[in-house]
Order: sequence, then structure tokens, then C-alpha cells
Amino acid sequence: MPVVPGEPWTDDPYAHALRTGRGPLYLRRMTPRTRGAVELLPLDVERWCAAPDTADTDVLRRCTGPVLDVGCGPGRLVAALARRGIPALGVDVSPAAVTRTRQHGGAALRRSVFDRLPREGRWGTLLLMDGNVGIGGDPLALLVRLRDLVRPGGRLLVEAAGDEVNERLTVRVEDAHGRHGLPFAWARVGTNALLCAADASGWTLASRWTADGRPFVELHRPNPGLDELPTAHDTHLTAQGGPARP
Repeated sequence: MPVVPGEPWTDDPYAHALRTGRGPLYLRRMTPRTRGAVELLPLDVERWCAAPDTADTDVLRRCTGPVLDVGCGPGRLVAALARRGIPALGVDVSPAAVTRTRQHGGAALRRSVFDRLPREGRWGTLLLMDGNVGIGGDPLALLVRLRDLVRPGGRLLVEAAGDEVNERLTVRVEDAHGRHGLPFAWARVGTNALLCAADASGWTLASRWTADGRPFVELHRPNPGLDELPTAHDTHLTAQGGPARP
């Protein structure tokens, strides 16, 4: 009897992979189907479930608390920050991710980033790692939402795609045996596309670097009175607020 696909990240093969700490696991490209495009996008489950590597450590040393890790997954960064005495919270829609984060000493909350969150407007650092700039399939809407979460002068540390892409996709999580979840919206953006979206959503670039082949960007929310005066664009974004959860 065919298995009914589960909800994305919740009861699809991702949950099993996090419990075991092993893949292989993929995002399968459903639409658009572009000639020559890679159909299966690997998800690096083993790295996510391991201790922070050198590239992660470079990100961690840039964090000032309190820190919110958006799409924290199994919680390697949240747990590492807790060991350093830096207040940190992970948010993720996956129950398995939240459970694993807590088991490893991190604090985590099962919630979408587009839901109401603790400390809105008061976070010192936001993390958007491991391709999570793709959450919701609209990087601009996501960056606008994140700007509402961080305090003025706060920072956003983002990992971009390893190649210069700018894609809006429908994908599903799938394992090596063809078991899969339901389709959902996703995005892939390289550094250049990320910087364009950051500029359009009111972030300013502080630095960019590459570590172990992974590109990163540090963005700051302008601090009115210190960085710059509010603009009409800023006022429009504040009045409009974050996007509704789909």
C-alpha cells in the first residue's frame, strides 16, 4: 500500500534523518524543470548533526547575544553558543529538530519564523545558515521579516548558495529510497542575489567571506541616529510589517 507523503520537515524523511544523524537526503526539484538543472539537491545531514566545523566556528565568533537561529535544524550552533555562555534560541518547524537541539543542550522552539516569536525587535544576532535563506521561497519577504526581529544595529549572518544562482522552486524532501514529503516553496540564492535582496529590504552589508567553500554575508540593521536616518522605504516596510504565514 503506498505511503502517504508527510508534511514538509515534520513527518517526512527529514525527521528520520535527524533522529539517526545520517542521510542521504535530498530536495527534489519539482518545478520549474529547467534543462540542465540538477534535479536532486543534496542536504548535508551528517554535517548538520556533527559538531560545528571551522566555517561554523568563524560564524559563531561573530555572534553577540541574544542570538536567534532561524531554521536551527539539529541545533549544533545553538548548543555551541550555549556552551560559550551566549544566550541563544533555535526555531524550527520540525519536532525532530527541536528535540535534538534540546538533547544537545540548546534551547529551541517549534515555530515558523513568520509566526509571533519571543523578543521581537530585540535580538542581537540572527543566524540563517545551511541554505535557510530559501525558507518560504521568497528571500526578500524573509529578509523583511528578519529585519523586524533584530534590534537596531543588530546583525544577520547568512550563508548563501555556493554558486551564483537566483531561483524560486517547488521542491520536496526525499531519501535514497524514494520516500518523500509533500511539495513546498523554496529558494536558492548566491551571494550577489542575496545582496540585492538585502539592499531592497533595508539591510546594510558589513562583510562577506568564504570558508571551506561556503560563502557567508554579515548584514546589519541600520541604527537610526547612528547609522542613518529613517527613509520613506523604511517607513513603508515598518507599516507593512512581516508577511503572513502561507
